[in-house]
Amino acid sequence: MIFGRVKPLQAILATAERKSLHRSLGAFQLTLFGIGCVIGTGIFVLTAAGAQKAGPGLMLAFAIAGAICIVAALCYAEIAAMIPVAGSAYTYTYATMGEFLAWTVGWALVLEYAVAASAVCVGWSGYLTGTVLKSSLGIVLPAWATAGPVVLGGAEGGLVNLPAAGIALLVTWLLMIGTTESARVNAILVAIKVTALTAFIVLTLPKVNSAEFSPFLPAGVFGDLGKGVGAVGAAATIFFAYVGFDAVSTAAEETRNPQRNVPIGLIGSLLFCTVFYIIVAAGAIGTIGGQPIMGVDGTPLAAGSPELARQCALPEHAQALVCSNEALAHVLRVIGFGTVGNLLGYAAFIALPSVILILLFGQTRIFFVMARDGMLPAALARVHPKWKTPHIVTAFTGVATALAAAFFPVGQLADWANAGTLYAFMMVAIAVMVLRRTAADQPRKFRTPALWLIGPATIAGCIFLFANLPWQAVVVFTIWAVIGILVYFAYSRGASHLGQGRVEVHEGELETLPPGVA
Repeated sequence: MIFGRVKPLQAILATAERKSLHRSLGAFQLTLFGIGCVIGTGIFVLTAAGAQKAGPGLMLAFAIAGAICIVAALCYAEIAAMIPVAGSAYTYTYATMGEFLAWTVGWALVLEYAVAASAVCVGWSGYLTGTVLKSSLGIVLPAWATAGPVVLGGAEGGLVNLPAAGIALLVTWLLMIGTTESARVNAILVAIKVTALTAFIVLTLPKVNSAEFSPFLPAGVFGDLGKGVGAVGAAATIFFAYVGFDAVSTAAEETRNPQRNVPIGLIGSLLFCTVFYIIVAAGAIGTIGGQPIMGVDGTPLAAGSPELARQCALPEHAQALVCSNEALAHVLRVIGFGTVGNLLGYAAFIALPSVILILLFGQTRIFFVMARDGMLPAALARVHPKWKTPHIVTAFTGVATALAAAFFPVGQLADWANAGTLYAFMMVAIAVMVLRRTAADQPRKFRTPALWLIGPATIAGCIFLFANLPWQAVVVFTIWAVIGILVYFAYSRGASHLGQGRVEVHEGELETLPPGVA
């Protein structure tokens, strides 16, 4: 039976001890990892797209996405501390619902992390070409080299986004050097982002005009199903910026005292970032407004569409928040803080690579543990003798991320990533509830409060947001899932160590880790 291969929980923990990554991260570093991923694209890049979907209701959208993430984080905190190994939702599903569903979760996580990283790369490219090159240096790169081609109804593009591909490869190289080095760089970049956004809040909140928040929900709360508009549609789009807390759980195997540090990193980073998001959105919309540009049918034009691009080219929309590729820097310029606005643009340019770094970090660790289980070729799990990182899978992931960033627009990438994210989060909630029954005696240093309510709320919230994604994202996820199922039955099912009866440790197939790593 395809649902019959459930990996024993004790085998997963034993494997982690025998074939583990170096434990070097503490609670503070984990929290910075989460903040580094969450505070980034959702504010610096997707604020304009979110406002185009929901108007001032973007604030509600952040609250909706944050609320769903909080209940999901409580589930993650219990299971990540209980099973402190790399693999995140993939590993948790393997221990509760079997190999086949675990494979589907791992496959969805590929879509989540790699595609989300590609989206951030595209957003970073916009700050490079706008704030750094055009505004500051007067250099205008050719259009063909700064945007991907027209894809699935997107706006007019170029040929290839070279800056986006370049930053993906650069961050990949940094991540291959080592976890500790990456964490140190990330800490600096997080400080830059938080400082920039704090300055934004201080300068904008005194100038907020309550009239700019009316109408608060110009597209309603729910909008039209399949179009991804309204407050819920905006929440479904910006949701992918919250995957930082998931990346924290993927680092559990490299964490000192994970039973204590993982819950702190998960919940602490999420609460901090959710409040920050809402305040920044209030400052942006309350100063220059954030009403969407409507189509002839009375609903907001699709973010990134050719018609929206045409409307944004008109003089009356020249200063509209929804038309800016550098939303927060644009707000400060409009209200008279041009110099600070440019500095904020530079902060985004400098700091967004930290988001890419965390997403790629999570992606490579998912691949690492899937290869360690035999679900992917064993070569992917090799650890570099000097850097102590899974260098092969890191390089492979980085190249794939660079290709996606080079040829697809940011909005579509974000929506596609969300589809995989929501599926994985739903499966984690199910896994926690299953483990409460099947492993009731397993020590738990953190227990999800009111799991009877939190678990079903997480499942319902994920399904709710998935249903409010644009129909293109649902189609892409379906195609990706079908491909994954074919790969499972063609290769992974036969190569699985569990299927071959090897469920404790993986000797022979994988290179021995260097001294000090195991």
